Amino acid sequence: MADGEMKFTSAIAQAKEGQASFAKLVNECCDQISTALLGQKPDLLIAFISPHFINYYDDLPEAIRAKLPAKTLIGCSAGGLIGNWQEVEQMPAIALTAAILPGVDIKAFHFENEQLPDLDDPQVNWEKLVDTKPNQDPAFVLLPDPFSFRIDVLVQGLDYAFPQATKIGGLASGANEPGDNALYLNGKTYRSGMVGVALSGNIVVKTVVAQGCRPIGKPMRVTRCHQNLLYEIDGNPAVIALHDVLEKLPPQDQELAHNSLFVGLVMDEFKDLHKPGDFLIRNILGIEPNSGALVIGELLRTERTLQFQLRDAATSADDLRAVLKRYRDEHPEKACGALLFSCLGRGQYLYGQPNHDSDCFREYLGEIPLGGFFCNGEIGPVGGKTFLHGYTSSFGIFHSKDNHNT
Repeated sequence: MADGEMKFTSAIAQAKEGQASFAKLVNECCDQISTALLGQKPDLLIAFISPHFINYYDDLPEAIRAKLPAKTLIGCSAGGLIGNWQEVEQMPAIALTAAILPGVDIKAFHFENEQLPDLDDPQVNWEKLVDTKPNQDPAFVLLPDPFSFRIDVLVQGLDYAFPQATKIGGLASGANEPGDNALYLNGKTYRSGMVGVALSGNIVVKTVVAQGCRPIGKPMRVTRCHQNLLYEIDGNPAVIALHDVLEKLPPQDQELAHNSLFVGLVMDEFKDLHKPGDFLIRNILGIEPNSGALVIGELLRTERTLQFQLRDAATSADDLRAVLKRYRDEHPEKACGALLFSCLGRGQYLYGQPNHDSDCFREYLGEIPLGGFFCNGEIGPVGGKTFLHGYTSSFGIFHSKDNHNT
């Protein structure tokens, strides 16, 4: 490894034959990282730990730092872990992703809900929150707790204060009730709020967001709505318009629509043709009993284009390949490393096989070190704005600014 070169590596260690030794897995991961980095001290270390080790959550930072003293450590508990192109689900495991980041300024932070500025506060309040300014051209990695933190307020506020910045991340997982997730920042363990880093300087973070849906029917216009209630599409009652779309589907798609029906909201109204990645996918939460309006998991506005969507394993796989291929074609230069924030509802549960998304990433983008975890919600941009997603794989892809064609 040349002096001054950006370098990523990832490692994962899982218990064999049901024998879970916390100390052994920490040592195994740290040894893998140290070997790959030729003994260099990481500038950034991101750690994920499965809920099988909940009794050891508070011990993880010091156990890692004793073996692998990184300048900055963040991480969280994870219902599934990703490291070295392996995805480990429902098994005791620990995963680490480490980076040597010459010329990169790292600002790490933890804060709670009550520290969030109001959405109508001045921009400077958001800058103070993350100790970063827009002219530093930052990118953010965010790891919130889903039980205790208003991630919607955070991403809206960061989009307002840092409109050009990449925001990527995922909600901590593995817990069934508040207080049972862990968040890590350097030597401290938190049970609420969020942790993250702002990266600026000699670094570029690009994103690939695979929402895993395919459109059905034709694009239509919202003609009457209120907040998240969809009353009319193309001048017709929304329920009737949906019924007409479903009625024309083949039987297998009609069956799929019982459990896997969504709506896609177009993010760029000026595009004539909408491809994978151009829609913001949102749940259809039900039907409002008094008005018959469709209840959508997103605030709506009139004249917005939408298209109904279906999701299944084959569709998710095709969508992932399409967005990765598009990224490869648009960014031929090789990246230094990547993080994958994938939904707990993907992985083996969806595909019936391990390592699906990691293998697909490797197939299209090559031997780029990849780490991450399975989340309770995924953070990533669609159409230039940042959203919290579900059933999604959100990749953050890291380049040295010196070697990247922006």
